[in-house]
Amino acid sequence: MVFRQGYRLKWRFIDTKKFKNYKLNTDLISNKEISRAFKLAASLMELHDDNPFKARSMQNAAFKLERLSSPISSMSQDEIAQLDGIGKSIQGKIQEYIDRSSFDELDSLLEKTPSGIVEMLAIKGIGPKKVRVLWKELGVESPGELLYACNENRLVELKGFGTKTQDLIRKSIEFKQSNSGKYLYAIVESIALQFEKDINQSGLISQFSITGSVRRKCEIIEELELLVCTSEKNKFIEYLKEHPLLGEATIEEADNQLKAIVAGQLALTIHLSSEENYVNNLFKTTGSKKHLTILQQEYGWKESTLQKNEYEIYSALNLPFIEPELREGIFEFELAKKKNMPVLVTSEDLKGILHNHTTYSDGEHSLEEMAVYCKELGYEYLGICDHSKSAFYANGLQPERIEKQQTEIELLNKKLGPFKIFKGIESDILSDGSLDYPDSILKTFDFIVASVHSILRMDKDKATQRLITAIENPYTTILGHPTGRLLLAREGYPIDYEKVIDACAANGVVIELNANPYRLDLDWRYLQQAINKNVMISINPDAHRKEGFSDMHFGVCAARKGGLTKEMTFNSMSLEKITKYFSSKKNN
Repeated sequence: MVFRQGYRLKWRFIDTKKFKNYKLNTDLISNKEISRAFKLAASLMELHDDNPFKARSMQNAAFKLERLSSPISSMSQDEIAQLDGIGKSIQGKIQEYIDRSSFDELDSLLEKTPSGIVEMLAIKGIGPKKVRVLWKELGVESPGELLYACNENRLVELKGFGTKTQDLIRKSIEFKQSNSGKYLYAIVESIALQFEKDINQSGLISQFSITGSVRRKCEIIEELELLVCTSEKNKFIEYLKEHPLLGEATIEEADNQLKAIVAGQLALTIHLSSEENYVNNLFKTTGSKKHLTILQQEYGWKESTLQKNEYEIYSALNLPFIEPELREGIFEFELAKKKNMPVLVTSEDLKGILHNHTTYSDGEHSLEEMAVYCKELGYEYLGICDHSKSAFYANGLQPERIEKQQTEIELLNKKLGPFKIFKGIESDILSDGSLDYPDSILKTFDFIVASVHSILRMDKDKATQRLITAIENPYTTILGHPTGRLLLAREGYPIDYEKVIDACAANGVVIELNANPYRLDLDWRYLQQAINKNVMISINPDAHRKEGFSDMHFGVCAARKGGLTKEMTFNSMSLEKITKYFSSKKNN
C-alpha cells in the first residue's frame, strides 16, 4: 500500500492510480474516518470554487456520518439507502470509500491540489477561502511556507487576515510541526539549555553536557541527548519525573541510559556516566557514527582508552583537535591531515549585519528602529535590503520609494555615526536570471543581494543557469539563500553547486548563508567547496524585525559546521574594509 505523502490528517489515502481495486479491511474504517474524507472533499470544492451545492452535499453527508450510532461499513446497501440525508450519489461514494479508502471525486480534487495545500486546510484559523487567497496571492503551498510568511509579516495586509489571524496561524502551525518527530535546531537548543540550567541547579549531579547531534549543532534534530554524572541516580530519576518539560512521561532505564519524551513530542536520552569515564562518554556520544568509525578503523581509537579531555584523545591518535561541530565524518579528516585545522568563525568575529528588512517592504520595525537596535548590539554597520518591486506580495519598493529610503538612510547615518547603514536591496532574480530594476536604479545601491522568490519549480539546468545569469550581473554583490529551501517545509530547487560556486568565484560574488533557522541556506555541506574556490560567505539573518538579529547565532552554528573561518566570512570585515569593498565593486 502506498499512502499519499504530505497528509497530516488522521485517515488513510492510498495511491488510487496504482491501487484502484485494492480491498481495504472494512473493519478498520470508522464513520469518523469516512466523515473526514467527505469534509475534505467539501473543503477542496470550496478551495477550487466548485459547485457550492455539491460542496454543501458533501458537508451534510459528513455531518450525518459522524452522528450515526452504528458503523456504516457494516451496513448493507439497503440499510444505507434508508438513512436520512444519504442519497444515491453519496451512497455510492461511501461504498467506494469502504472498498478502496477513497472515491473518484475526491481523487480528482486531490490530483489538482498540491499536498501542502491539503495540509494547510487543517490549520486552525483559516478555511478554504483563506487558503485559496494564500495560495493564489502569496504563492504559499505548504504549512512551512505559510509559517515563514507569518514570520515575514506578509499576511497582515491581505484582505480578511490581520495581525491576530496571522498570530493564530503561526501558533497553530508551530504546534503541528512539533508533532513531526523532527525539529529545527533552534527549537531543540532552547529546550537543551533549559535542561542544562535546571539540572545543574538540582544539586544531584556533578557534571552535565549537552551531547549528540545538538552538540554538533545539526540543523535538524530527532533526539536530544544529555550526559550527566550523578551518584544519586534514583533521586535524579525522581527529579526528572517532576520536571515540567517531562510532565508525566514514562522514564525508561537501560544500559546506563534514561529515555523519555519531552513535552510528549521530542525523544530524550540521558546518558549516565561515572566520573572516570565522563570524557570518553562525552566524546563517544558527540561524534557521528561515521566519525567514530573512521577513528576506529583508520586511526586506531579504542573506547576503553581513558583520557583527561577531548584534546588528549585526538592528540593520542596523532590528530589535531576537531571541534564538535565538525565531527560528521564528511571532510574533517581531510582538514586534519593538513595539521592545520581552521579556527572556526565565532559570533564575536562578526562586525555587521547585512540583509535586513524594514517597514518599507514587509518588515515589522522601521528603518531607524532596526538601525538603533543593531548599533546597541555592538555592530559597526547594518545593511538594509528591502524587497524589490517584483515582490508585490512583500510590498516591494517602487523607484520613488527607493529614493525616499535612501534619503532617510543618509540622514540616519549623520545621526548615528560612526555606525553606518548601507543602502542595499534584495533584488528578485527574475525568471530569465536578470535582476529586478534597470541599471540606472541598481547603481544607486551600495550592495545588492540577489535572490529567487518566484517560479521555484525548476529543473537543475534551468535553476543553475538562472542563478549564474544573476551572478554574472555586475551589480550583484551577494547571492541570497541560493536554493530557496525551507527546512522541514520545502526542499530547495536543485542546482549544480559546483557551477554556481565557480560562477561566484569568477565574478567576485559572495554567497549568503541565510541564518534564519528555517533556511540555513547555503547548506553548510557546500561551504568547503566555496572556501576552496576563495568565495567568501556572508552570514545574514534576513531579519524582518529587530528580534531577527538573534538568528545570527544559528548562522554561525551552521557556518562552523561547514568549517568557515573569520577570514572567509564577508561580514567579519571592519566598517572601513567593507566600505572600501563596496566602493571598489561599484567602480569596477
